[in-house]
Amino acid sequence: MPGFKEIGTKIKSVENTRKITKAMEMVAVSKMRKAQERMRASRPYAERVRNIAGHLAEANPDYVHPFMVRHESLRRAGLVVISTDKGLCGGMNTNVLRLVTNRMRDYARAGVAVDVVAVGGKGAGFLNRFGAHVVSQVVALGDTPHLESLIGPVKVLTDAYLADELDEIRICYTRFVNTMAQEPVEELLIPMGSETLRADRGALLLDYLCEPDAQTVIDELVANYVEALIYRAVAENMASEQSARRMAMKAATDNAGNVIGELTLLYNKSRQASITQEITEIVSGAAAV
Repeated sequence: MPGFKEIGTKIKSVENTRKITKAMEMVAVSKMRKAQERMRASRPYAERVRNIAGHLAEANPDYVHPFMVRHESLRRAGLVVISTDKGLCGGMNTNVLRLVTNRMRDYARAGVAVDVVAVGGKGAGFLNRFGAHVVSQVVALGDTPHLESLIGPVKVLTDAYLADELDEIRICYTRFVNTMAQEPVEELLIPMGSETLRADRGALLLDYLCEPDAQTVIDELVANYVEALIYRAVAENMASEQSARRMAMKAATDNAGNVIGELTLLYNKSRQASITQEITEIVSGAAAV
């Protein structure tokens, strides 16, 4: 059995670790609330842009945006992979990157080449080690996503689709379900299905006046809609990150408490054994005299 002094040193070390994980849990709780508010605020904008674009598309059926045109064959695909810049958030990054690697293996079996855009340091590092063809990446996003830092990297893929160099674009991220649960998802970003830009039947059918023309406005709205989807996915991923980190730090704090309890019990037993041994030695020495 280790000496009680050695055990006491371990107890102090674990207590210091528990203080750190508890502080990180509190920070994650604060950031989580802000990230959830930002995520919820991003949803109405994307829906509103989609609805307006749907109204214009129905009013101008002769024009079909290139993002809604499905290519006949699948030769080359694009993947937007969203991960975190930091760790200590449980298995969140592992789960979404497993989803990405499975998709890339499916593409490889089908003979489809893949271009990847990595958003987040953890995903960028993994994909480069994995040997993926990373055409652009953005890291160090901070706690607040900024659309201007996301447009450039993703535009590499959208421009390639418009140039008929890509046949589809998918996005992989972690969707926020609730504080206790987050799920990795893969969604087809482009081409959009016919239902995607269909106008909401519950909304009023408005007659828009378009300048300079309806086609230009539709092009701009669809581009804004894609950007809004990217921003919303990053916002969802950040909300998931803070929730996952909070749960991971809470579990670490609870485990540290359990370890401290076990070490304290061991410390008391070791100290009692040491005291008993000292008493025995004193008694034996007195008897010898």
